[in-house]
Amino acid sequence: MLKGKTLAVVGVGKLGEALISGLLKNSELTTKDVCGSVGKSASVERVEKKLGIKVSQDNRATIADKDVILLAVKPQNMDRVLKELKDVITEKQLVISVAASVTTSFVQERLNDNVAVVRAMPNTPSIINAGMAGLCGGSHAKEDQLAVAEAIFKCVGETVFVDESLMDAVTALSASGPAYLYVVIESLAEAGVKLGIARETATLLAAQTMYGAAKMVLDSKSHPAMLKDTVTTPAGCTIDGLMELEEGKLRVTLIKAVVKAAERARELVNTQTQTYK
Repeated sequence: MLKGKTLAVVGVGKLGEALISGLLKNSELTTKDVCGSVGKSASVERVEKKLGIKVSQDNRATIADKDVILLAVKPQNMDRVLKELKDVITEKQLVISVAASVTTSFVQERLNDNVAVVRAMPNTPSIINAGMAGLCGGSHAKEDQLAVAEAIFKCVGETVFVDESLMDAVTALSASGPAYLYVVIESLAEAGVKLGIARETATLLAAQTMYGAAKMVLDSKSHPAMLKDTVTTPAGCTIDGLMELEEGKLRVTLIKAVVKAAERARELVNTQTQTYK
């Protein structure tokens, strides 16, 4: 899907670097097909040296005549950047936004309304090609353009298409999710330390266990409850541990954390809408 395409990344930060690295490694795109822009002059040489692509501070020149434009700027900067690019972007180009809580309609209204827009919400494990990205298309995005967007994020992990009304939920679950799981890993490691295991060893045990459990879910496609039951033997130690988790309301606390984060994401959308009307 990406062969012969050209890509411009506006705002090459950590996520932009991760996406470009993944594309150069796992797609037909070469360093000649990709370029980017950065906000600070000190970043130009660093990014060019690290990625081998052409980098500038000129957003307008960066996106000129490129097939795909990836907007990797912060949500609070999106309005300014879109207004800057409005008279440069054409209907022939595909615009992909990875800014949290920024809707496709928000982007379309500030550009030519016929421009194809795809909204994406990747997460930080994209840096190690183990990312998860939720995708949705704007009103003018065609099937082949959605396929191009999917191919880009497939280079750094897995993808799923959802209705845009669910994108804040995706943000709360998979984009914020690594932070919740780091707390779980940290807590398990602390338990290991409490029981006399060296911290480095305890962290390895906890992290590898979570990795293995996640891989079991993905590879077997079994419901997590079924896999849990395979570990929980009658009158064994696991059931006692699970009873403590239930008493401590771990399950409901995690659910409430995701719901609260989604509510906050929706608040950000409303704040942006009010600010930029």
